[in-house]
Amino acid sequence: MKGFKKLILFLFLVMVSLSIYTIFFPATRFTSTEKEFTLTTPLGKEQILSQLEKQDIVRFPILLDILYSLYGDWDLVQPGKYSISKNASIWNIAHMLKNSRKGVTKLVINKLRTKEDFAKLISHQFLLDSSEILQFISSNDSLHDWGIDTSTFYTIVIPDTYECYKNSSLRVILSRLRSGAEKFWLQNNRLEKASKLGLKTNEVYTLASIVSEETNFASDQSLIASVYMNRLKKKMPLQACPTVKFAMRDFSLTRIYEKYLQVASPYNTYRNIGLPPGPICTPEAAVIDRVLDAPVTDYLFFVAKSDFSGFHHFSANYTEHQLYAAEYQKALDIYQQKQKNKKL
Repeated sequence: MKGFKKLILFLFLVMVSLSIYTIFFPATRFTSTEKEFTLTTPLGKEQILSQLEKQDIVRFPILLDILYSLYGDWDLVQPGKYSISKNASIWNIAHMLKNSRKGVTKLVINKLRTKEDFAKLISHQFLLDSSEILQFISSNDSLHDWGIDTSTFYTIVIPDTYECYKNSSLRVILSRLRSGAEKFWLQNNRLEKASKLGLKTNEVYTLASIVSEETNFASDQSLIASVYMNRLKKKMPLQACPTVKFAMRDFSLTRIYEKYLQVASPYNTYRNIGLPPGPICTPEAAVIDRVLDAPVTDYLFFVAKSDFSGFHHFSANYTEHQLYAAEYQKALDIYQQKQKNKKL
């Protein structure tokens, strides 16, 4: 009888040890460092366990069922995108579900041009619908809380990497971006520099967006910024080709013909004097700084060099500019004819 009791005790201890091991030691089935999975509505114990099993997340779903039934409430688990590390235990997963911790995602923002670009980016990384995002950011009433409108929307979006919870709402994401923008302008005397230029921060941002679309070369960006600021001071139209592309919603254009300059749009800086209503892309922080720190020049014109290096000729008078412009146009005609001949 004593031997039987010892056997029962031994088996009990083995079961307890195995349970402790399976609960507190790695219990995932995937081999990658981390795996994301999505819990969609409707939720409940059966649906959650089924989704975890189908996506090869948990090695012991039955044990998770038992533990979480004692530890939490299946009906309170929230839908969203979750992230589980390779060595997560049953306990880790149960704790995550109880707290509905979806983890943190890094929202990386580079150059964006249209609101559709933003909606696509956000919907791809968060549990949000792109059409609903687009509808929200296309409404002045919706954007009022952030001090922006549909034209100036992108002025709160400074290209950078932002950390947000995977289940963040669009309002939370926009507030995070807004906080980032406010912090950005308070750094490195940017507000003071903008004030000295006689520009508001949204105007600096808009000007930087145009400069960003003109060239990728830092030295030319600074000089182009000086050209545009000289034009603004003299109340001359900016005549920026990138704004015409934006107005036409055709970013593939490589040459702006006269007929394009007639497009009726507040973004057409050939027809309208001053800055457009808002930015035409999200410029990098470095480009914004080049606008703020642009050198004082007497340049009023610039045109791409005929060697297609990407650099520009800068001029203070129209006669000189015309010579450089004619040189570039001639080179462009020759280049395009060669490209056309290749297709024949």
